Amino acid sequence: MVIDKLLEKIIELKNPSVVGLDPKLDFVPAHILKEMFEAHGGHNSKAAAEAILKFNMEIIDEIYDIVPAVKPQVAMYEMFGPDGFGAYLKTVEYAKSKGMFVIVDVKRGDIASTGEAYAKAFLGKVKIGDEENTVFDADFATINPYLGQDSIEPFIDECKANDKGLFILVKTSNAGSGMLQDILSDGKPIYEIVGSYVESWGAEMRGKHGFSPIGAVVGATHKEQAKRLREIMPHTFMLVPGYGAQGGTAEDLSVCFNSEGLGAIVNSSRGIIAAYKNKYKNDFTPQEHGKAARAAAIEMRDDIMGHIK
Repeated sequence: MVIDKLLEKIIELKNPSVVGLDPKLDFVPAHILKEMFEAHGGHNSKAAAEAILKFNMEIIDEIYDIVPAVKPQVAMYEMFGPDGFGAYLKTVEYAKSKGMFVIVDVKRGDIASTGEAYAKAFLGKVKIGDEENTVFDADFATINPYLGQDSIEPFIDECKANDKGLFILVKTSNAGSGMLQDILSDGKPIYEIVGSYVESWGAEMRGKHGFSPIGAVVGATHKEQAKRLREIMPHTFMLVPGYGAQGGTAEDLSVCFNSEGLGAIVNSSRGIIAAYKNKYKNDFTPQEHGKAARAAAIEMRDDIMGHIK
């Protein structure tokens, strides 16, 4: 089961973290941009997409042996149209060739045939004539539960059929999340109710480590809420954004892990991929952006491992 495979990779590497590949052009070193603008005829989507791809590949080359997974945010690729989607596909393919898991951050969610189409595109197979084709080939995908259970079921069906996983938005890390997620219904905040549903949706799919591939997104920026959600969802694996640049600390997010030190994978995006411009700007050149990402990933790993059992 995919959740067991991910957990075993985390245990092997002693690293419950995922690197978010959210490559704004501002993060891409000037020498890569210059090379691609010259190679592809100026400031166009093809040049931007190829620059992002090269940037990603150089980071993956430096982190694949210490980090179990990457999480590309599809919006950062979609904005460059078909060329951007091509860069996304090649990034996924390259990460998998290095033995990494891929969590695709798409936050999809819709009903009926539209929901089925999203689910097949990112987690399943699309039938064309007599052939079944894998399209976006993620191991896990993030989805939005706002439309209710019938928007979730197509994704769960594809998880069962293709050994894939989900991370369903429960308590997100952004500052405005409470506007809807903290509303009380029968005395309970909405995020607790959603968390209970997520736990139940995965009840029949638990792997040997006790966790289901039907996981939850729980922000590191909300410690007390995360602690409560771990109580409500003891068998739900958590994707934890908000570490680092958004203000979440390793101490805050430690409540997402169980007594065995399992149960969550923590995301950092710009804190890793833009480390050469920020945290390590005096230690690494732009040509060494991948090495800066590795140093930041090691520091993150050690920080988290120092706060969980």
